[in-house]
Amino acid sequence: MTALRSRRAVAAFGAVSAGLLLLSACNKPSPLATITVGTNSVSSQTDCYNDGKEVPSGDLAKCLKSKDIKSIKVDPDETVRFGVDPAVADKGWTILMNGQPLTESSTKTYRTIPGSVFFNAQYGASGNSTLVSIKEGESKVTGLWSFKLEKAS
Repeated sequence: MTALRSRRAVAAFGAVSAGLLLLSACNKPSPLATITVGTNSVSSQTDCYNDGKEVPSGDLAKCLKSKDIKSIKVDPDETVRFGVDPAVADKGWTILMNGQPLTESSTKTYRTIPGSVFFNAQYGASGNSTLVSIKEGESKVTGLWSFKLEKAS
């Protein structure tokens, strides 16, 4: 009976060790940014994240032109809610619209903006879609998440 328990203990230890090795080989995912409109939401990780270090400007330009930018429909009468992981909020984050700051930097994890802002020419909008980005960092960009807001008809 003791030998059976010993074999089980060794097998369990081996399984735990193998699992830890596999986990240590994985890269830590970038934090999530989320946009919610009504009951719909879209979340994204980003390739433009450097774990607290500045993202090179060439990489930022590529991220803004990425084909994999997630989109969400926005009724101009709805409120658009932005949420970020606490790790992003701690470094300060700004909402950009078509590359220009729309808000001042914040350390909160949640912000709201009226949907009509994203389709108003006064704020730099043109057409029925707008590129909105969340920029992590105040003096240097350490992360950038982008979304396409499409006007709901």
